[in-house]
Amino acid sequence: MHHPARPCDVAVALGCNDIGVAEHAAEQYHSGLFPLLVFTGGNSPSTAGVFPRGEAVHFRERALELGVPDASILVETKASNTGQNITYSHAALVANGVVPDSVLLLCMPYMERRAYATARKQWPDVEVVCSSAPLGLRDYAKRAGDAGAVIDMMVGDLQRVIEYPRIGFAIEQEVPQPVLDAYDSLVASGFDSRLIQR
Repeated sequence: MHHPARPCDVAVALGCNDIGVAEHAAEQYHSGLFPLLVFTGGNSPSTAGVFPRGEAVHFRERALELGVPDASILVETKASNTGQNITYSHAALVANGVVPDSVLLLCMPYMERRAYATARKQWPDVEVVCSSAPLGLRDYAKRAGDAGAVIDMMVGDLQRVIEYPRIGFAIEQEVPQPVLDAYDSLVASGFDSRLIQR
């Protein structure tokens, strides 16, 4: 999304299979961009083996290791998809007396656009800023250790950017024709394991 970094009332780090999101959250916290951090996520089929006690639990532990104070962290452990990450985090904040005007969404680099679209739909009264580790595709795939899996995830994410507005999960965003062409080419090449089955 290329949102410039700026202070927000709270941050929400979306659960996933990448501990780098927790590490990026800790860096942003230490940069003074927010006073309160929500880690959200239980488990999904792609994360249960990596984070057996739940995404948010493991993310919190990593953030504590990196010096984020426990008093600055809320943990939401029930969400199993991005929509729930947003709505359950909102509910957790309200339950703790926090009603933010702005939120910094922290996620994997290729997930920013879908996270943004979901938050704008599910939490329309808050200003949304997105942030992820500043890694290009080659470096991100190298860190992940499986370029094919990263491409599969990116293809699935783009499908959701396209499809979810039609079923009310996210706001609509323009997808340029070259991006659609690349998507079709990748699906035809077999990068389809993360697609929603119709």
